[in-house]
Parts: sequence; C-alpha cells; structure tokens
Amino acid sequence: MKHPYLTDDHEIFRRSLRKFLEKEAYPYYEQWEEERMIPRTFWTKMGEQGYLCPDIDEKYGGSEVDWGFAVVINEELERVGSGLVGVGLHNDIVVPYITAYGTEDQKKRWLPKCTTGEIITAIAMTEPGTGSDLANIQTTAILDGDHYLLNGQKTFITNGIQSDLVVVACKTDPKANPKHKGVSLLVVERDTPGFSRGRKLNKVGLHCQDTAELIFEDCRVPKGNLLGEEGKGFLYLMEKLQQERLLVAIAAQTAAEVMLKQTIDYVKSREAFGKPVSKFQNTQFKIVEMATEIEMGRAFLDQLIAEHIEGKEVVTKVSMAKWKLTDSARKIAGECMQLHGGYGYMEEYEIARRFRDIPVASIYAGTNEIMKTIIAKNLGL
Repeated sequence: MKHPYLTDDHEIFRRSLRKFLEKEAYPYYEQWEEERMIPRTFWTKMGEQGYLCPDIDEKYGGSEVDWGFAVVINEELERVGSGLVGVGLHNDIVVPYITAYGTEDQKKRWLPKCTTGEIITAIAMTEPGTGSDLANIQTTAILDGDHYLLNGQKTFITNGIQSDLVVVACKTDPKANPKHKGVSLLVVERDTPGFSRGRKLNKVGLHCQDTAELIFEDCRVPKGNLLGEEGKGFLYLMEKLQQERLLVAIAAQTAAEVMLKQTIDYVKSREAFGKPVSKFQNTQFKIVEMATEIEMGRAFLDQLIAEHIEGKEVVTKVSMAKWKLTDSARKIAGECMQLHGGYGYMEEYEIARRFRDIPVASIYAGTNEIMKTIIAKNLGL
C-alpha cells in the first residue's frame, strides 16, 4: 500500500540524515547528556547539511521542500535521543511564526541565519504562575515611543540558554476584555538591554536539552520587532499549536518504536531458567500488546500527518494523537524497563534514559488533560 506522505525522495533523505547523525550525534550523545548541553557546533553542522528549516523559501536559505522532510528529521533526531527536541522546536515551531506572520524585513533579517544555525530560536509562553492558560499571562509590553518596555518572567523555555532570538508572548493591552485580545508576540534578540537568563533548569530527563528561565526588566524591544499585529498573538498561538502538538506525537511514537526494538533485542539475548526471556509466555504477551498498540498508533499518526500536510483542519485528531501517543509511550517505557529486569535500572542501558525522558511529553505543548478538554469541546460535549 502506498505510504500516505513519504516518497523515495524522503527515504533517500532519511538515509543521508541517518548517516550524518551516526557520525555527528550518536557518538557524542552521552557526553552531551553529562555536559547538560548540545554544542552550537552541532547546530551549525546541521545547517551546513541543509537540515535546519528545509521547508522555508529558497530566498531565505531554505529548500522549499514539503513538510514530510521535517517529519523525517524529527523522527531521526528522536531515535538519537529526546534531548534533541530543541532542533524540532527551532525548525517547526518557532521559525514558522516568522514565516507566517513576519514582515519581509523581519524575514530577511532573521531567516537566513536560522537555516545556518547562526541563530537558534526559542518561544516563551509559560510563566511561573501561568501554564496552559495563555490568556492570563502576566508579562507586559507597553509602548514607549519607538520601543516596547517588556517586563515579566518566563520559565521552562526550551533552548532558553542558547537562543539568539526569542518569540515572547506578552500583554500589550493588560486591560483588554476579553483577556486574550491583549496578547501580542514580540521578538527579542540576544543582548537586548533588560533581557537576561535565569537558571538553567535541572530536569528529571532531557538532560542535554537546555531549558531555562528568562527575565525581562524594562527590556527595550524595538517596535519593529512586533510579530504580526498587536492583540492577535493569542490567535497566532492557537493556529500554530496544532503543528507543535503533532511534533510531540511524532516524537512519542518514534520513542515507543525505539524502546520496543531495544527490548525485543534484549529479551532474545537475556537468559533466565535456562532459556531466553523471550520464550516466556508473559514476555511474549507483553511484547505483542506493545507491538499492536505501536502499530495502530503509527497508522493513525501517518494518516494524520498526511492530512496536516494537505492543510486540513485536524485540531481534534492532533489533540487525540498528542494525548494518546504520549500516554502510550510512557506506559511502554515502564513495561520495557520491567522486561530489562535489574539492568533496565542501570544508566548504561538506554531504556533508563528513555524512561526519564518520555513523561514530559504528556505535559508540554499543552497537558494531556487540556487535550481531552479540547476533544470534548469539539465533540460538542
């Protein structure tokens, strides 16, 4: 049966990318985990090979390829490790805000360096007191002549330490009613006066992915750095969250596939009571249950990606995929660790890292509880 979106070109691209990662990522990943940072040199190498923002217009340094290539990139990065999520955030979450809502001048200023890795991007929505409720963010940006005075704090910001360009959700009209109409998006550049980094956060998992607090104290952001129109930031966020949540689903599905393969290999080689662990009925049933769930998840996800590429409105299905596939991956991580026995609890086995990394997928990009709320609303409940 014909694949719903992958072609021979995508598979050729995948082989090339995998070869690149086998040389530039796999050998160093554990070192990056220990150092709690992915070096900028990896970003620039990705850029040199055309793996950063490949879908954007050629005049800005992209290749104008379809989004299927982005899926391949995100899958292959996840196979290396979940800590590479910051690359997908740059390529497929932050940069699309600039391509969709930026002026021609903004695109010329920022996009070419986004494709080379000279500019690493981040998006700052979450605040210490505000998570999924974006209409109630407290960060303000008050116009003062040709600049906005930006004040507030953001937390849990992916690429927070290394970012050179941060799309900040803020209130340009704190008194707006309804509240969401006061939200706007400002682009803050590295070294802007009043912009500083807080702590590099110490997380349970995703150790090599830098996550940080960002602080804005009378940060003077040029008026020309407003992204799109004032007061439309909330609508922009809602439009782009579909793709962000789809990326999380893709990563979760890929992680589940990787964990299952590793576990099958392990139970075949590990012996107990004189025979491979794979020969015990309980092991076989557990493996079969996981394989079936993963296969069904992949079928749903691939069709969903195809619909997204076609430009269809698939918010309900994306919300379903985000909660179901992340929840499934978290359960599969636990089952796979159990089948590894005591060795599954040892850092030398990759399943231990996967077990730490996967739970956050149920939380970021909107919690799974929020996903269920969206689904319920769209079902007319």
